[in-house]
Amino acid sequence: MPPWNPGKRNGVAVNVKMTLPVSFALSSQTHTVIDDKAAAIPDSATATTQGIANYIMANFVGENDRVRAIFVWIGKNIVYDIDNMFSIDFSEKDEVKISKALKSRKGICIHYALLFQDVCTKMGIKSYVVTGYTEQNGVVDHYPHAWCAAYINRSWYMFDPTFGSGYLDEKGKFIKKDRNDFFKIPPRKFVASHQPFDYMWQFLNYPVSAQDFYKNKTQEDTTKHFFNYIDSISNYDKLTRTDQLIATARRMEANGIKNMLLKDRLDEIKNAIKGYRKMDLVNEYNAAIANYNEGIYNSNELVYYHNKQFKPIKSDSAILAMVTLIDVDLNNYQSKLNDVKQKMKEGIEMDAEFVNLIKTQEKAYDQFLPAVNEQREFVKKYLKKSKAERKTAFYSK
Repeated sequence: MPPWNPGKRNGVAVNVKMTLPVSFALSSQTHTVIDDKAAAIPDSATATTQGIANYIMANFVGENDRVRAIFVWIGKNIVYDIDNMFSIDFSEKDEVKISKALKSRKGICIHYALLFQDVCTKMGIKSYVVTGYTEQNGVVDHYPHAWCAAYINRSWYMFDPTFGSGYLDEKGKFIKKDRNDFFKIPPRKFVASHQPFDYMWQFLNYPVSAQDFYKNKTQEDTTKHFFNYIDSISNYDKLTRTDQLIATARRMEANGIKNMLLKDRLDEIKNAIKGYRKMDLVNEYNAAIANYNEGIYNSNELVYYHNKQFKPIKSDSAILAMVTLIDVDLNNYQSKLNDVKQKMKEGIEMDAEFVNLIKTQEKAYDQFLPAVNEQREFVKKYLKKSKAERKTAFYSK
């Protein structure tokens, strides 16, 4: 979305700032020292986020100074891309967005947020990109926005590197200006102006609902249900991408779909869930095929050993293990393929090409199975024979 706009009240332009408690703010002198050093980071060190992270790690001490350095560097070196503020390629990978922003020194909110988050991560600071919408000058904005959260000295704080870098004036021109009121803000204060699509990213035990956000009722309400965001985020990090999206959609619906932004985002997530479920199904199919191919390989190994009349000599248990290995591979193949087919029956719609691929694969398995059964029966009979009888086993029918 566009940078924070100072707006007008009664026709007079004003700056709208959040009041930051002294206990959470760095002194102006400390800011000046760190900011000057951050502004002096050489261009040669800023071609990649890893380069920026390496430089900051080598020249700034402590998480506070390091996170301040990247926040300031982004604000001073990345210009808001007004011409492309509404041109977002949702299919573009994050690393591509980051690379483009560093090369062009331009970006919109998602680029600012990704740069901040990626450098933090590379410095060993836990960080997330958060998406949602904002309230400006008493009015909830109609555009989505992206900002960041970072875990600094055992506490979560919020950062908006886009709003912290400047604003749009009345003529739509981007004015660069350091905005400290968007740097390292406690979650409870930040939620007064920034509402995530998913309330988990408020980092609050008593989240603010979408309805209350519209009413500007963002103060802590302990009469609400207690939400353990720490455990929820920990569990979220362990989920597959599909399950992360499913959990996000549930929380969004529970928190209230108050505006079109929320509805559109929820629709995007549900479509993404369908896409990821299809990808998961393809991956499960490929895992089944990997087992099938292993079965063919191990079957060929047994045929090769058979053709050499079981020489060099192996123990009975080793020969039996060759058959068992084939059976394990094929049983895993059948189990995984059946799971794929079952999920398709339960509602995951796949294209005709994928359906035909499964049918072709099943025919191939049916053609391969008699040869495996023949090998299994041969080994079974072979192991029942005495050593003298085994010598003729390869010549008898």
